[in-house]
Amino acid sequence: MELGLQGKTVLVTGGSKGIGLYSALQFVKEGAQVAIVARGEKGLAEAKAFIKEQTGIEIFTIATDISKEENCKQIVEQTVAHYGKLEILINNAGTASANSFEEVDAALWQSDLDLKLFGAIHTSKYAIEHMKAAGQGSIVNLSAVLAKTPPAGSLPTTVSRAAGLALTKAMSNDLGKYNIRVNAVCIGLIRSSQIEARWKKAMPNESWETYSKEIGKNIPLGRIGNTEEAANAIVFLASDAASYITGTAINMDGGSGGTL
Repeated sequence: MELGLQGKTVLVTGGSKGIGLYSALQFVKEGAQVAIVARGEKGLAEAKAFIKEQTGIEIFTIATDISKEENCKQIVEQTVAHYGKLEILINNAGTASANSFEEVDAALWQSDLDLKLFGAIHTSKYAIEHMKAAGQGSIVNLSAVLAKTPPAGSLPTTVSRAAGLALTKAMSNDLGKYNIRVNAVCIGLIRSSQIEARWKKAMPNESWETYSKEIGKNIPLGRIGNTEEAANAIVFLASDAASYITGTAINMDGGSGGTL
């Protein structure tokens, strides 16, 4: 399948590790020009070196905090200054914060919404003008499966992610006339550094495959998802191969979610 990503410019927030990093890697493999954003210089340097080792290509990196609007504007401007254009935005930046309602104070509500919701809003706002100039664009917002069916003790993450789903649908309706598509990927149980730490603590003498199957017993596909699998879904939605898909959210959860 031809994805049509050769020569496209992609900006990935939260791109120094995990799903963001592997999405950036896959975009580079497909011939795209990639910029990644994260807060830490060290993590960005390691991500840049990893992608160079895997592909021979150097990506562009930006260290900043996208919870501030001015920084969102700057990362778009810096990406366009470096590559000359911008057609694809992956709003991946975020942290996991799961607490009961009574445990979440005003500062935590604000910081979570500023990063996950307003970071996506502001970065998209400044990216859209460049997509309009290119005559096309694709935005993929990262969310969580639990945003659709939030359990107890899942705040503020599920609220900010649920707002991101509403944002996705509303933006897709507003921006379709410019040939700009907006979709979301809802993440379930996917391999990460945190999950690997749990594996090494709980089952230090067992392989990842054994641990994955044990933890995934209640998942229809019977295992934890791989980071690359989530990245593949993101890259597909952003690509020309998904040219008639907009305003939708794909569950990346092995079938464990309670909703479509």
